[in-house]
Amino acid sequence: MSPDPSSPEPTTADLHHVIQVRGARENNLANVSVDLPKRRLTVFTGVSGSGKSSLVFGTIAAESQRLINETYTAFIQSFMPSMGRPDVDSLHNLSAAIVVDQERMGANSRSTVGTATDAYTMLRIIFSRLGIPHIGTSTAFSFNSAEGMCPECEGIGQVSKIDIDQLVDRELSLKEGAITVPGFAVDSWYWQVMAASGLYDPDTRLADFTAAEWEDLLHKPSTKIKVGSNNLTYEGLVTKVQRVYLSKDRESMQGHIKAFVDRAVVFTDCSVCGGSRLSAAALSSVIDGVNIAQCSAMQISDLAAFVRSIEDPSVAPLLTTLRDTLDSLVEIGLGYLSLDRTSSTLSGGEAQRVKMVRHLGSSLTDVTYVFDEPTIGLHPHDIQRMNDLLLRLRDKGNTVLVVEHKPEVISIADHVVDLGPGAGSGGGQICYSGDVPGLRTSGTLTGQHLEHRARLRETVREPRGKLSITGAGLHNLKDVSVDIPTGVLTVVTGVAGSGKSSLIHGYLTGRDGVVVADQSPIRGSRRSNPATYTGLLGPIRTAFAKENGVKAALFSANSEGACPNCNGLGLVYTDLAMMAGVASVCEQCEGKRFTPEVLTYKLRGKNISEVLGMAVAEARDFFPSGQARAILDRLADVGLGYLRLGQPLNTLSGGERQRVKLAIHMAEKSATYVLDEPTTGLHMADVDQLLALLDRLVDDGNTVIVIEHHQAVMAHADWLIDMGPGAGHDGGRIVFTGTPAELVATGRTLTAEHLREYVGG
Repeated sequence: MSPDPSSPEPTTADLHHVIQVRGARENNLANVSVDLPKRRLTVFTGVSGSGKSSLVFGTIAAESQRLINETYTAFIQSFMPSMGRPDVDSLHNLSAAIVVDQERMGANSRSTVGTATDAYTMLRIIFSRLGIPHIGTSTAFSFNSAEGMCPECEGIGQVSKIDIDQLVDRELSLKEGAITVPGFAVDSWYWQVMAASGLYDPDTRLADFTAAEWEDLLHKPSTKIKVGSNNLTYEGLVTKVQRVYLSKDRESMQGHIKAFVDRAVVFTDCSVCGGSRLSAAALSSVIDGVNIAQCSAMQISDLAAFVRSIEDPSVAPLLTTLRDTLDSLVEIGLGYLSLDRTSSTLSGGEAQRVKMVRHLGSSLTDVTYVFDEPTIGLHPHDIQRMNDLLLRLRDKGNTVLVVEHKPEVISIADHVVDLGPGAGSGGGQICYSGDVPGLRTSGTLTGQHLEHRARLRETVREPRGKLSITGAGLHNLKDVSVDIPTGVLTVVTGVAGSGKSSLIHGYLTGRDGVVVADQSPIRGSRRSNPATYTGLLGPIRTAFAKENGVKAALFSANSEGACPNCNGLGLVYTDLAMMAGVASVCEQCEGKRFTPEVLTYKLRGKNISEVLGMAVAEARDFFPSGQARAILDRLADVGLGYLRLGQPLNTLSGGERQRVKLAIHMAEKSATYVLDEPTTGLHMADVDQLLALLDRLVDDGNTVIVIEHHQAVMAHADWLIDMGPGAGHDGGRIVFTGTPAELVATGRTLTAEHLREYVGG
């Protein structure tokens, strides 16, 4: 940069125009050194597992965070997570880093889009000043405070009840199998206790029970009864189901029990507050005839218009801030949400965009913003808006670092850092660092694929039948009826918020033979890893036990072989009450997770910790046959060859979690697969591999339905269902069904425009 001749001579401060990374070795980084221009937009590319996140999040952002924490006094630091220094020789010219990631916003049912963006807080203050009748302070409008919440549902808005008809068939007697709950089959232990209880006749049809017998069958609390010479514990069916099934973590249940619970437990809107979460007093106060619950339920784009109509000097500054927040949400493509939408129901991409809104209005400059695939969940039409926001943050004088695979985002970068050449131990090197034109001619995998386009199919497969959805009205769907062809690859597309997930997850998920592989977190994943989750650990433990003549349980970090200090976690977690917990490597086992005795047992020269440290690709060579090899092959098929067998599942990205689930389901000969944005986290070169995998699933006789925005997947489909035309109440309709070729030739939708441009039509 040549200095402006009219400006004073440059000072030393002006020379800090690059962030210098020297000798980074975090995870798979191979002693990486690179200079990143400050106050510019730098995009990091490379295949999954190439080291992008290790460099951007694990090194640059982590060290910035650690150094900021060190500026506090020792007293305050004692309450903060103690962060280890990343494995790097030196980092120079760092600025404060703000990470805007895709972590789902907490599963807390009390957190909503309104509370997460502070928009609801501002609305509460406005209602407490201007609402008629005046009912008190802003807490009187809070569903999280005792004075504002509905007393019946305690501010949750919903109550759960058990659907009795999912537990019993009233037309049958106990002996005929009236109880349909898993584990209560005729002659099972639970059934015998009930049938022999003497409280009712097991030969009588349930429909003919007296009120007292019905009450005993369903709701009797735990009580001792005498059966013959035995004293047994009897409890009513509902009582037992609540204790045995409903108190357990849903994710830890077996599939058939999870399906039963999902059927039997019905969440309904609270009858007292109508699902609004608020007290009668809060609902009685209105501005221009509209109460606060109605404001929260409005689509944000409509609420923005309503707030613009309110004018009152006493809250003018607050109104301005609220309008700016709502306008930012609309601008970022989230105008279809409402403030009462529970945060945990947002997708990873939506959560990231909600967090972005907090930073757009900030006056801070010279900050480093770090984004993790900000285009996730965005239709090509919306990516342009996201690009504009990234450039706006840069133009305010910030350094913007983006991990991204989409060519549309790479093309706007001032600087590109391409990592690779491969994944895991085959990656971790800088393959290219420079501008976009240079990347195109660099010969790297990313450079080669920048202009790569998947072509439309020459011939589409013929469907074998159809799955029908009729009269769908969930969320914004407008009485939608559609036939989804079976035995082919169908892609459901449309802008974010057009109703794709409502249609597919709302009306297909839960049907017999439908398997869903999505990106949702895997519960209990601090202890789980790819080896435990896929069932791979079983054959590995058996092989170690057989080789060494000892018990298989020794080779489980959740069982006898676990290091007693960290209980087999390899890490010691310190809970810091209201702050994020701290994890530090266990000093006793040095993160190996097992006792020293267990580590003396070897299988072909490796101990169990070394085997769990292997990447999938390496483990395939180590286990050339048998059940272990079959599971490893499936993990490699879904593009996870670089994943370590013992890597905690809570460190996986949403896309990686989805592919692990897909690998498990591929073992089942299922009829219908539903995949939700399977290209998440995939490099352009890996997308071709994914398309080949989807083809193989279909050619094996399965039906594959993919919710997706990536044009390569759309082009590759046999059948397209396009939803829209817009988002929220402007969406919820099917605007096109047919082959991709028909959409390109005759379509008039947003998707048609972008697909036409993509295939060069």
